[in-house]
Amino acid sequence: MPDLFLCECGSGLRRVRCCGLDVATLSPVEALAPLLPLLEQGTEAAILAVLELAPGYEDALIALYRLRRHEKNTIAAQTLIRRVVALNPNHFWATNELTLLLLAQGALGEAERHARNAVRIAPQNPQAHNLMGLVLTEANRPVVGEYHYRRVLALAGAPPPITLANLAWNLKTQGLIGEARGLYQQSMALQPDVLQTILGFAKMEEADRNFAAALALLDQAAALHPGHASVQLTRATVLARQQQPAAALKLLQGGEADLGPAELSEQGRLLDRLGRHDEAFAAFDAAKRQAIARGAPTYAAGAAAELAGRLKNFFNARRLETLPVAGARADTPQPVFITGFPRSGTTLVEQTLSVHEQIAAGDELPFIEDLTQIMPRLLGSPLAYPEALAELWMGDQRDALDDLRDHYLNRAAKSGIFRPGAAYFTDKMPLNETHLGLIARLFPNAPVIHVIRHPLDVVLSVYANHLTHGFCCAAQLETIAHHYALIADLVAHYAQALDARLLTVRYEDMVADQDATIRRLLAFIGVPYDPRCRDFQRNRRYARTASYAQVTEKLYDRSRYRYRAYRAHLKPVIAVLRPVIASLGYDID
Repeated sequence: MPDLFLCECGSGLRRVRCCGLDVATLSPVEALAPLLPLLEQGTEAAILAVLELAPGYEDALIALYRLRRHEKNTIAAQTLIRRVVALNPNHFWATNELTLLLLAQGALGEAERHARNAVRIAPQNPQAHNLMGLVLTEANRPVVGEYHYRRVLALAGAPPPITLANLAWNLKTQGLIGEARGLYQQSMALQPDVLQTILGFAKMEEADRNFAAALALLDQAAALHPGHASVQLTRATVLARQQQPAAALKLLQGGEADLGPAELSEQGRLLDRLGRHDEAFAAFDAAKRQAIARGAPTYAAGAAAELAGRLKNFFNARRLETLPVAGARADTPQPVFITGFPRSGTTLVEQTLSVHEQIAAGDELPFIEDLTQIMPRLLGSPLAYPEALAELWMGDQRDALDDLRDHYLNRAAKSGIFRPGAAYFTDKMPLNETHLGLIARLFPNAPVIHVIRHPLDVVLSVYANHLTHGFCCAAQLETIAHHYALIADLVAHYAQALDARLLTVRYEDMVADQDATIRRLLAFIGVPYDPRCRDFQRNRRYARTASYAQVTEKLYDRSRYRYRAYRAHLKPVIAVLRPVIASLGYDID
């Protein structure tokens, strides 16, 4: 009798009236009027009774959504508001709510789809543009996000203090610290007691290494919200950057804060710095479990495996002999692709290279991934990527790769990353190596630097952070390892099939012999050696990654072979990774 069971999402409805609902059976809106008096009672029992009779009743779904969100039942709340949006795609408030939930969980791709629809529904609504600005800033597309924040200011008349703060954070991610600081000051002058604003300002000062100013702002935040988890975490981060990990840890462990996933992960990283490895791993474990319990997305294993299989099948040696390549352009800076699994050392390489006057830092550019999504439309193909590239054999699409190349370069130019005198810009989007076949077609002469690190170190470091790259594989230790092995196999396939300009660099070599590795990198790109690249920590740009703090320190070796202290905890993934470890020339001590 499955129809009698309550739905597993936690809504409180029977499954047949919730996640198992057949929308084709819903009654028309005009037939629901007799239920309004029951709904007006406002009790949970009344709302559930209404939805038992009319599971598509929009007002009742919204009322139950509000109840479940108040209870912090994130999974049920998201299920309910997603149903409202599915039944009424033009419901602006529900679209806004769903986008914010997805944004909080790091599901940026889906959040962006709904944010875009919010702008379509209400193009003159400041809230719609603010939502779009939030999503695009989080998705590392701050220049476009800035446009939407400025649209809010234009549409709203008097500048909303929170929008000034949001724009300030956006500009901070672009490295425009001076302008961002002025906007934070303006926002706080208008509304001095908004915790989000004070914390954003403090985090900006911390990122800019202005620790005294950051601590002063945190004092203000603590006076308003004593023991608040985010205040404690930010203060701990500042103390850790001041080389006071014990004081930072004491703050997290001894405060009144209810530690969430971010705070638990930071606690684990501090414990790691202090050599308390078993406790550190327990904190990482607790952070991941709590994030999943709060609705964080987990690994989409089927989708990942399907894509990898289709890429290997399409980009084979026989087909690559017949596929054209895009021509070269000499009128614009060219990309240097820095590929590698998250936490493999790509940020270190980018910070090192971007000291060079001929190489601008692009950071994590989403343009290759975007091309894979819009390619079928641009090529007029009924097929998805990568099969849509078969259109290149058609006479009317024989120059289409040049169009795709120009789309990428135009997006890069508009992003504001080019700088005078630079012939190159970096693109270090994590896991761009998934699309090495496409990159080799678009930019056959582009330098591709593939950064590798001991796989157990990579898996451990990913587990210590909250990342959404790689089909959300970072949710669990085992899924990180499986995705690492999947991508390593795909890269090995590309290495055999492609005639790409590819240089593999080991993180461990960078640490052991920095100067030799820098010379090798610069020679590969084709620019003169510059000894200033050795002092990458003096690079004042803000790296928009989890490694932003590490790359402000001089090169250290404490992260090399860190896995050795965690080998017992990593035992569940060693069998998965052992073949990859051997193929990359590593071993397990």
